[in-house]
Amino acid sequence: MLKPAAWAAVPGTTPVEKLGRLGIIPGTSVDIRKLGTIADNYGVAIWIFFEEDLARTRPLESVLAELSGIPEYERPVILVESFLRFTQENDPSFEQTMEEFPLMVGIVQVGQTPSGTGTASEPYVTCLMPFLDELDMSTESPQPGLQEVPLTKK
Repeated sequence: MLKPAAWAAVPGTTPVEKLGRLGIIPGTSVDIRKLGTIADNYGVAIWIFFEEDLARTRPLESVLAELSGIPEYERPVILVESFLRFTQENDPSFEQTMEEFPLMVGIVQVGQTPSGTGTASEPYVTCLMPFLDELDMSTESPQPGLQEVPLTKK
């Protein structure tokens, strides 16, 4: 659920602009811990996909509807908070490993859910978990803070 006050404080008028200011830009890679912090602080739904086809070719709503009857940890897509919680609970060395080798996930799409009857639209992000052979263990840790991105014109 979106945290309105924090979200309103982010510069920008559209979800694309606001998420861009937070460093969430399609085509870039972001530390999964930063995604967890953004989800927690701003209430943005950030979805981690484990299958590239689903992440790149299917609308998020369609994927979630299709998988709705499958238990959360058996799906090929999961909210970032659930992924981080599960990993931390099942691997005591997770935090230390992330300090040494940040897990960078690819930002696929930034969007906004359609507003339904009585519901407001909310921003979301879809990301793709890298395959083990794609992990770069020599990358520098990302720097925190707001990013400067050009605002779109109306």
